[in-house]
Amino acid sequence: MLETLFNQFRDFIGQPWPWYVAGPLLAFVMFILLYFGHEFGISENFRLMCAADGADSMNEFFKIDWRAGEWNLLVALGAVFGGYLASHYFLGSQNDLAHISEATVNSLNNIGIKVHQGTVPLIPEFISWKGLLSWQGFIMIAGGGFMVGFGARYAGGCTSGHAISGLSALQLPSLIAVAGFFMGGLMVTYFIIPFLFK
Repeated sequence: MLETLFNQFRDFIGQPWPWYVAGPLLAFVMFILLYFGHEFGISENFRLMCAADGADSMNEFFKIDWRAGEWNLLVALGAVFGGYLASHYFLGSQNDLAHISEATVNSLNNIGIKVHQGTVPLIPEFISWKGLLSWQGFIMIAGGGFMVGFGARYAGGCTSGHAISGLSALQLPSLIAVAGFFMGGLMVTYFIIPFLFK
């Protein structure tokens, strides 16, 4: 009886949730955070971890009360470990695959990035140690990583901080940052990646 109930609950909670369910749930979480005076963001956790590890003695940027952000660290850790536990022990199955649009796979293959449908994760060949040694892979991995890190710090937050938390708080700088994130993504997708891999 309990096993049947558990399986029914697992099937119910593990189904793909439409936007009109997931969106209000996300808004509810953000309302709770804002009500208690918190703002959510993943990149802030790097600063908190550095401050907790003593980086405040090396740089003024890390002189913060990292204990006040422990809740944010727990949210990030919960997202990582909760996702792992759910997919490997509770909700996942051997048949779970990333569902990537055929148009995306064909588009990437057409510009020379070899990817195959049905693999998890869908990783292009240049994301590897061997790919890092090519000039395209180095630009995409090292250059892209630097730009993402620099951009998140320069913008005062990452995509989750600005797009979820900042927009929920009706902050104009977050709206500008999110517009910049999208413009940057479109520029890389339509101009930089085709140029690098032609």
